[in-house]
Amino acid sequence: MAKVLIVEDDEAVRTFTARAIASAGFEVSTAEDGDEGLSSIRENEGRFDLVLSDIRMPAMDGIEMAKRAAGEFPGLKILLMTGYAEQRERAADLEDIVIDVVPKPFSLAQIREKVAKALI
Repeated sequence: MAKVLIVEDDEAVRTFTARAIASAGFEVSTAEDGDEGLSSIRENEGRFDLVLSDIRMPAMDGIEMAKRAAGEFPGLKILLMTGYAEQRERAADLEDIVIDVVPKPFSLAQIREKVAKALI
């Protein structure tokens, strides 16, 4: 069973996404922001099959978290999500460490498909 960390500051989106991923058979952990997400990655020694993170969050944003996590755990699969076009553009230069950027809002089927593709 693949282990997925969801990092999202919006509780409703975090809960919806966690349920969608868990119901597809994945083991899910969650974090409320980039600081908490990076701490969770470190505590688990990078042993997540995928990190799915929002970009725009308080404290540490998803881009900074992705850079730090990839620096400490090369090969960690990271998928970002955002509802803001300018944030998507900010992630464009991260193609070496980020698999894709998922636009929000997304449906249950769409996020499951993106996660499944990222884990291939």
